[in-house]
Amino acid sequence: MATRTTSTTSAVLIICILLFTFPIWIGLGAGLFGLAVGIFGGMIGIIAGIFGVIVGIIALPFKLLFGWGHGGWFPHFHFHGFLFLAAVILIIALALKRK
Repeated sequence: MATRTTSTTSAVLIICILLFTFPIWIGLGAGLFGLAVGIFGGMIGIIAGIFGVIVGIIALPFKLLFGWGHGGWFPHFHFHGFLFLAAVILIIALALKRK
C-alpha cells in the first residue's frame, strides 16, 4: 500500500507541475517557432536583396546610356549618356591621333 501512495503522489505532483508550467512551455514553443520563421524570412529577404542588386547592376549601363527609368509627370532634363559617351570617344580619338 505504501508504494501505491507514493506513486499516486508522484503522478499528482507531475500533473500539477505540468499544469502550472503549461503557459511557460507554450510561450517558449511559440517564441522558438517565431525565431525560426523570422530567420527564414530574413534569409528570403537577403536572397531577394542580392537578386535586386544583380538586376540593378545589369540595368545600370542601359539606364545611363538610354535614360531608362526616368518616369513621372513633371518634365525635367534627361541626360541619356550619349553626350558623355561621345565626349569620351572624342577624347580617346584625339589622344590616339596625337600619338
